[in-house]
Amino acid sequence: MNKKAYEAYCRAYQGVMRAAVNVLDWSEPKLIKGSGAVKELPKTVKQLGYNNVLVVTDKGLMGLHLLDSMFEELKNNEIAYIVYDGVQPNPTIDNIEEARALYLGNGCQAIIAFGGGSPMDCAKACGARIARPDKQIPQLRGQLKVLKKIPMLFAVPTTAGTGSETTIAAVVSNPKTHEKNAINDPRLRPKYAVLDPELTVGLPPHITSTTGMDALTHAVEAYIGQSNTPDTEDKAKKAVKMIFENLETAYKDGKNLEARENMLLASYYAGVAFTRAYVGYVHAIAHNLGGMYGIPHGLANAVILPYVLDYFGETAYKRLGELAEVAGLDCAGKSDEEKAKMFISEIRRMNKDMNIPDKFEQIKESDISLLADRALKEGNPLYPVPKIMDKTDCIKIIRELIK
Repeated sequence: MNKKAYEAYCRAYQGVMRAAVNVLDWSEPKLIKGSGAVKELPKTVKQLGYNNVLVVTDKGLMGLHLLDSMFEELKNNEIAYIVYDGVQPNPTIDNIEEARALYLGNGCQAIIAFGGGSPMDCAKACGARIARPDKQIPQLRGQLKVLKKIPMLFAVPTTAGTGSETTIAAVVSNPKTHEKNAINDPRLRPKYAVLDPELTVGLPPHITSTTGMDALTHAVEAYIGQSNTPDTEDKAKKAVKMIFENLETAYKDGKNLEARENMLLASYYAGVAFTRAYVGYVHAIAHNLGGMYGIPHGLANAVILPYVLDYFGETAYKRLGELAEVAGLDCAGKSDEEKAKMFISEIRRMNKDMNIPDKFEQIKESDISLLADRALKEGNPLYPVPKIMDKTDCIKIIRELIK
């Protein structure tokens, strides 16, 4: 298939998807927010009739005792709980199966995901396997493969970046093939999300910065894509504005509760936006760098974002120019191209000022072709990006990322 025919195929596929998703349930999670909000969650769990829950988290958060206040309130509300804290930074198929066995073996009725994107992904995929015991994780990869109701899922984010508390996606690593399995289904969307800024106060600066740039990537990729709705456009712009106004403050002053709370809300808005409008090639490449080399997802997105925006060129100038205005940059008298390039430059400036590198040392020349194949398998024909990328384009961008 020649390039023009392939582009036409991708656009036709995206058009069908835009029409098809209108029949899906896009109900957003109910929010419990504000300082100390995590202590309110057990009351909601009890009121909904759940008396036995699985808590999915990681050993780092357990070691920091971030869950202690929630555990205390679970006990006060006479809710039994079992903890799975084996989640790895890029959750694996084994993590999901271990969590599922714990849920089933202890007669749990609901799941609380507590942490960053990894515990969220693990909890969602665990729910998918509980709902679909007949399907292994690789068989659930792709669009609308779950289809059945998963256990009640409550999400408590401890980073302001992934937006997983409102998305329909879960990404699971396969250690044997070094691939990431992206599962996308509205059934995975949490029913409740807890936005408690106190949980993010202790985040190290480099986690604050990279997860914040992850949220920015979500908002930008959603906004410049071709599957927006008025709501996703609104949420993406709100997220961009709030991130530009609050991220560097949260990075420099981690105890600033206002900046922390605003970043949690910005991450949530960005999650709402890309859940309906999709992401793009930044994520496709980032997922595969994570799968191949274990590069944290937020860091990968932060580094890759300006390179992919450069690649889109004039196809994204108008939309990026609009985001430049939303971000509060000095756009007076400037063309769309000038505003767009200023916006991309500002992303590079933010990365530099927050000590985020502009390239990777891990990428091996011998892996580039495979990385490109896998990235395009994820990105095409689904992602409604401004400009369709082929393998030559993808290889060129990956090479630009090598230090």
